[in-house]
Formats: sequence, C-alpha cells, structure tokens
Amino acid sequence: MRLSRFNSPRDAFCSCLPKYNLNTYLGRCGHGCLYCYAVKFPNFNGCPRPRLGLLNLIEDMAASTRPRLPVMLSDCTDPYQPLEIQYKITQRCIEALAANGFPLLIVTKSDLATRDLELFRRAKTVVAFTVTTLRKDLARLIEPHAPPPSGRIAALKRIAEDGVYTVARIDPIIPKVNDDPRELEELVAALRTVGVRHITISTLKPVRGFFNRLEEADSELAKALREIYAGGERRLGYQYLPTTVRLKIVERLRAVVLSHGLSFSSCREGLPHLNTSLCDGSSYCRPERPLTSTPAISERF
Repeated sequence: MRLSRFNSPRDAFCSCLPKYNLNTYLGRCGHGCLYCYAVKFPNFNGCPRPRLGLLNLIEDMAASTRPRLPVMLSDCTDPYQPLEIQYKITQRCIEALAANGFPLLIVTKSDLATRDLELFRRAKTVVAFTVTTLRKDLARLIEPHAPPPSGRIAALKRIAEDGVYTVARIDPIIPKVNDDPRELEELVAALRTVGVRHITISTLKPVRGFFNRLEEADSELAKALREIYAGGERRLGYQYLPTTVRLKIVERLRAVVLSHGLSFSSCREGLPHLNTSLCDGSSYCRPERPLTSTPAISERF
C-alpha cells in the first residue's frame, strides 16, 4: 500500500505539480455544499463514511511511499468534516505523515483544523481554508452545514499566529451569487488581515445535477445561471463559463489580490500565465520552489 498520486487530467486545465492525495472520508461530505463537484465520483456519493481502515494502514502507506512529495488532505471530501470529531482519522493520518517527513497541504472549511496545530508544526504545512463569502446568510444557502465564515476567518488567524502558513481559496465564484466586486474586495482584505499569504480563486464549474439541486433552493437563480453558462464549453463532466466571462472574473480579482500584497493563482481556468505562485498554494511546503514570482509594479496597482 502506497499513498495515491493526485490525478487530475490536463484537459481539465489542471496545472498542479506532482503531489499525493488522501481522502480520509468517503461519501458526500457532511458540509452539504450546494455546489459540490465531488458528487460526480461514485465513491463520494451517499452518506459520509469514515475510512476506518486507514487507522491501521497509514503507517505502512507512509513508510513505503517515495518520494516525499506534499500530501493533500483532501481533494474530494473535507478532512475536518463533522465525523472527524468522533473518528479522528485525519488526525491519525497527519501524525503518521509528519513522522515520515511528508509536507502537508490541508484543504478545509472547518475550524476543527485548529485542534491539530501541534501536529502541523511537526511538518512543512500549508493550511488552505475555503472562504467563499463573508456573508453568513449566503454561506448558509450554498454551504448549509459548514462552519460560518466568521469561524473560518478566526481559525485562519489562529493558525497563522501559530506560525503555520495559511492560504485561502475563494472557490467557487458563482455569478450573481458571490461575485460582487465590493464584497470580494472586503473578503480579500479580511483574509490579508488575518495572515493569509496566498489566494487561489476558481469559478463555479457545475457538474451533472447541480442545476436540479439549485432549482429546489432558488428557481430564478437556477434559470439565470443556466443562461449564463449556456455559451461555455463542457470538459470532462464540468460546465465552464464562457471564456470571456471567466477571464473578466479572474483578471478583476487578480488585481485586487495583488493590490493587497498577496500572491495569486486561479484553479482550472486555463489561465496559468496570470498566476504569481503555484496554483494550489503549496509553494510554502515545497522548499525547492520559489514562493512567488514577483509581479511588475504596474500589475500590482
């Protein structure tokens, strides 16, 4: 048994460097996000399920895996979803990975991650929080069972103050939902204030069933988004915004991020030339890589 390599086809515009990926839970994440893309994969449908076998396997998996690339927890289901309080599978896996010298990239929406601060300090660790909005009411609509934005911001602050590198994902950006320029500027400013070093953004790429789920929550919004996405292309089961719309969103938010002195990247947008650092924020746990490429002064303001 070895750790699995993160596998995302280049046809989906993925520009990630090699890394491992570990999902500590299966089924649909307990946060129940309306926009969840993982439901397109059979292992991540249905009720959330703990991978209890990892408790006994992770030591051997870590010991037998070479080279020591960063390990991402996780790409399909939140490693700190509610089940983690009871089962502590993520905690056990991080302990074993750190002991075996693996850098860590933690991707979560949960302030439960602060529980493992002591473990994060044992490895080269980057903690990435997804924060899509500062509005509690909007977050409750699109991420109904995830911790509120205020809890995520507070967790980022605590982790950064403890000396662990923090990045943020504004992902997804949904037209007519959380794409208001003023609100996004407020969000970036709040993230910088609590110590975030890097911001990754990504536009919504609906998978099959998304519009039907949205119909139940907001039929007018579902109709509007269908029209907006109608001119975009479909790639590997994901519906993309039209290129001009996507480019406008990415360029606008890039300017905001750079004006706050943070590094920037977009995820799976096909626009890698606009990135100033690695797309997943893992520069901070890849010591052989430059942390950022410095943008020209004219690009930052």
